[in-house]
Amino acid sequence: MQRLIAAGIAVLAGFAVTAGAAAAQTLDKIKQRGVLVVGSKADYKPFGFRDPAGNIVGFEPDLAKDVADRLGVKLELEPVVSSNRMQFLQQGKIDLMIATMNATPERRQAVGIIDPSYYASGVNVLANKKAAFKAWEQLKDQKICGIQGAWYNKAVAEKYGADIVAFKGQTEAETALLQGNCVGWLYDDTAFVERLGDPKWAGFEMSLETILPQPWGVAVKLEERDGAWGQFMAQTIADWHRSGRLIELETKWHIPPSALLKQMHEAK
Repeated sequence: MQRLIAAGIAVLAGFAVTAGAAAAQTLDKIKQRGVLVVGSKADYKPFGFRDPAGNIVGFEPDLAKDVADRLGVKLELEPVVSSNRMQFLQQGKIDLMIATMNATPERRQAVGIIDPSYYASGVNVLANKKAAFKAWEQLKDQKICGIQGAWYNKAVAEKYGADIVAFKGQTEAETALLQGNCVGWLYDDTAFVERLGDPKWAGFEMSLETILPQPWGVAVKLEERDGAWGQFMAQTIADWHRSGRLIELETKWHIPPSALLKQMHEAK
């Protein structure tokens, strides 16, 4: 019996070593391939969106380019949305995810979210001014557009009684809101800032108090979080804060100053 137990332990140890070795090889694989594949939003201006030529640009693609430059490889951006970004990472379709993802405890169990965080946002509603929302409780029984995969959909529906109609991406949610299929759109407050300055959205407002603030996390595969790849990204993000790179990109993309970035930069 003792021999069997010892053999079992040896097998498990072998699996652990193999898994660790596989994770440790990620950086080598990227360098050998000469390409870093990063999952980025392509519909979340100014964090990740398509320019007139169809290229994905923005705050997060710039971060992805910085990682590729540090590795001395080319960058390939893979467009992702909230409903598929974690699956793309788990399936190996992307090496890294920088895609406006809130670092929730549940998501930390599914993918390797790296600390420190690189940004933060809260939750709010872009609503038709005619709705005159002044309190979250007014969302009860109201049709509210949402995005599939957004972690706060269930929380807002349960607490405030909103009837969440979830769409695959921002384009679909925008269209539904503009066509009057929803009275408001539940999403990250950061996504609404630029829209509110666009005449197209003159009939809408973000009048509620922002709730559920959450940090954003860069992610690798779960098993790679504590390995060489995860450690490399942790050091890179820390350097972004220390050098002020994140604040520079915030200014470049006309994003309102973030309290988190100021705090993290001063702390480094």
